[in-house]
Amino acid sequence: MFTDFFYVLKNHGLNISTTEWLMLMDALDKDLAHSNFTDFYYLCRTILVKSEGDYDKFDIAFQEYFNDIKDNSFDMSKIDAWLHNDVETGKKTDPSKYIDKRTEREAKEVHRKFEERLGEQKTEHHGGTYWIGMGGGSEFGKRGHVAGGIQLGNEAGMKTAFTVMGERRYKDFRRDTKLTMRQFQVAFRELRQYSRKLDLPKTELDIDGTINSTCNQGGYLKLEFQQPRKNTVKLMLLFDSGGSMYPYSSLCNELFQAVHKANHFKDVKTFYFHNCIYAKLYKTPECASGDWIDTTWAFRNYDKDYKVIIIGDAGMAPEEFKDKNGNYSGPNGGLSGKEWIELFKKKYPHSIWLNPSYHYGDLNNMYWMESERVIRENIDMFPLTVDGLKRGIKTLMYDKKK
Repeated sequence: MFTDFFYVLKNHGLNISTTEWLMLMDALDKDLAHSNFTDFYYLCRTILVKSEGDYDKFDIAFQEYFNDIKDNSFDMSKIDAWLHNDVETGKKTDPSKYIDKRTEREAKEVHRKFEERLGEQKTEHHGGTYWIGMGGGSEFGKRGHVAGGIQLGNEAGMKTAFTVMGERRYKDFRRDTKLTMRQFQVAFRELRQYSRKLDLPKTELDIDGTINSTCNQGGYLKLEFQQPRKNTVKLMLLFDSGGSMYPYSSLCNELFQAVHKANHFKDVKTFYFHNCIYAKLYKTPECASGDWIDTTWAFRNYDKDYKVIIIGDAGMAPEEFKDKNGNYSGPNGGLSGKEWIELFKKKYPHSIWLNPSYHYGDLNNMYWMESERVIRENIDMFPLTVDGLKRGIKTLMYDKKK
């Protein structure tokens, strides 16, 4: 039963065991879904999904299998645009979920009619009684006046709708998506190594010392103070700028802002490069000629204790990476990009590379991705996702000497 549904879930990356699937079948045999579609949804999610990070994957798979949206020729993005552009206020509205439990027969009939409209409607329409739109008497749309239809916007009109189509309620819970400012800030909290060995005044109350001194004085209170613990982590950020990194400029800006707003690092240095690290590190993302420092100067002035995070897609032509004259945007300094990467890793052993376009397949047969493969051999590389950043920071803080 529902064997095709099992494979749809697997194709969307959900790790479902045979035992879990048989458990779901057993639950259905015991009528734990109560012959109700909504209860069936929650039953499936409860048994098959192990983490809220996979809720969005499950919703997409569930919608694809039971609503046949993926293969429908009608452009659902157009419907979304029509219904989330409020004709009264001119403002965009966010969808939210409202469900009115109906019988299975009613549900099937409503979905049949909805699919029929999807195949017929080609333009935006509001206020009528037939097409998908807003404020009308149709069973489908937003703020309509017919109960028990399909609600595609936010609040329903006179009564709540049977279901909401096209919602991605849990997409922010995903762990394989690109990060937001808040997620960056939470992850960077792990970049902390506290110490009292800094030359700081004794301004922090020493609880244990105060107790000992008070006891030694026969109970007369004697306050003791100590140097505060401060984060000793020194961080260096290197951003690939321009070219194929343009689509990720906003993401890189959020990462940059998150680091500088954290305000708990001992020191933060930020530099830029184009495609690969060469003889110069640029001071601004424009990577303008002359607005740079020598990479060797950085080696001399920033010690090996710096934790280094390199952000880039690691993709370039092989000659850019391997040839001593491959850098077309600045000087090579007599070395290839590959050699500069090796020198950089040797100088800064605590380095990671975050890749917003991380490739999971075989890189050996990909012309533009040969550089990514070689860089991975030298520097630990992670996808620029929630899980990727967490794993990267854990690697960054690991002391290999222990």
